[in-house]
Amino acid sequence: MRAPNSLLEFIKILDKEGEILRIKDEVSPELEITEITDRVVKRKGQALLFERVKGHKIPVVTNLFGSYKRIALALGVKDLEDLSERILQFLEIKQFEGLLGKLKVLPRLWELKNIFPRYVDRAPCQEVVLMGRDVDLFKLPILKCWPDDGGPYITLPCVITKDPETEIRNVGMYRLQVFDSQTTGMHWQIHKVGAKHYRKAEALGQRLPVAVALGPEPAVIYSATAPLPEDIDEFLLAGFLKGSPVELVKCVTIPLEVPAQSQIVLEGYVEPFERRIEGPFGDHTGFYTPPEPYPVFHVQCITMQKEAIYPATIVGKPPQEDCYLGKATERLFLPIIKKILPEVIDINLPWEGVFHNLALVSIDKRYPGQAFKVASAIWGLGQLMFTKIVVIFDKEVNVQDTKEALFYLCANVDPARDIMIVKGPVDVLDHASPEVGFGSKMCIDATKKWKEEGYNRNWPKEAVMTEDVKKRISSIWRKIESQLKRGK
Repeated sequence: MRAPNSLLEFIKILDKEGEILRIKDEVSPELEITEITDRVVKRKGQALLFERVKGHKIPVVTNLFGSYKRIALALGVKDLEDLSERILQFLEIKQFEGLLGKLKVLPRLWELKNIFPRYVDRAPCQEVVLMGRDVDLFKLPILKCWPDDGGPYITLPCVITKDPETEIRNVGMYRLQVFDSQTTGMHWQIHKVGAKHYRKAEALGQRLPVAVALGPEPAVIYSATAPLPEDIDEFLLAGFLKGSPVELVKCVTIPLEVPAQSQIVLEGYVEPFERRIEGPFGDHTGFYTPPEPYPVFHVQCITMQKEAIYPATIVGKPPQEDCYLGKATERLFLPIIKKILPEVIDINLPWEGVFHNLALVSIDKRYPGQAFKVASAIWGLGQLMFTKIVVIFDKEVNVQDTKEALFYLCANVDPARDIMIVKGPVDVLDHASPEVGFGSKMCIDATKKWKEEGYNRNWPKEAVMTEDVKKRISSIWRKIESQLKRGK
């Protein structure tokens, strides 16, 4: 099974698998595409290709990653679990230091020789080149998603920058509010790598070149959302995921490279110390994020394929497409968490927690206070630092079963003893925190308590049936089950 090398190839695969619907009725990019997509996602439906978008010749595709099957198809695997151990190997390569380490990793590097980007001179994404007065963002079917949004938003952009000092590249996904025909907001939250590059450019008094790739191959889109360490190029991860290099082409007007198979590319820059009010925006939290000042992206060139398709995603109250992407990341990066914290058995970031609000974690408890230690370590792991509530369970608890987890949470916790509250960075989209980006976080220890943890009674034994009785009843259960069905 091979990962698709372009968005068009991915759409063909989805067609073959019955995983995409073609909407032939004319619909507006203002609110109407959102309403249709929201209804389809909530029914666990297919990707959507809107062939007739009011006022535009370019079609729109949404919900590309809105199921585990489509994410697996996008990455060329049968099961995402098959990919998780390989991602651990990919990241471990970065840890080898010195001659001995390099010698040890040589065989693995040989296996991964095809992940490094390949540079080409001509590319589909530059079949059409618009510059000067021809640059007009309103020619693109950019969506206004929710009624009180500050304007149309580009919601599935792969934003490419380079560190002004080290030239290390970053590909991130940051929303872009369209202000006028040639400028947008650049929603670089303070913790993001793109924001770090911008701060460095400001300190140097330089404008920062920025390229925005819309609709590159699916592995690039996923990689732009992945919580990678800062010094790892997302194009390397994308090449690793799809098993072949990402083809890159030089931009027309700026010193950056973009995926050659992109549908549309925006080239431009952000000026130092220039801000403009961005927002509000109906976000993945289910609430509007309020207007705030953000950098301004100046678009000086648009390139695209002759028959381009505009990709978009809708966020809002879960479940939405980003829920599936988040759960995929949870599964793919679990081995890395277990490598750092060997006592961790499993982790569940429920959809209702919109990624950063709740983490359910099971551990192999070996000493008193271990639950609080694990939570503190989790808050030190990249984007998991934003997790507002971490609940720690014993290894026997299936944290993927939220009903089971809630049972043990309610049964095992004494609030005065088992809750730890700390202060630190929180998601800037968390409207409950007293300050933007700073607030409190909580760990709840839902494990069985030991005497050393202040529990001076005998922990009660759970009421469960014996295995011999279960085995005897299993032999007649099928007959009873059929009677139950007939009774209905």
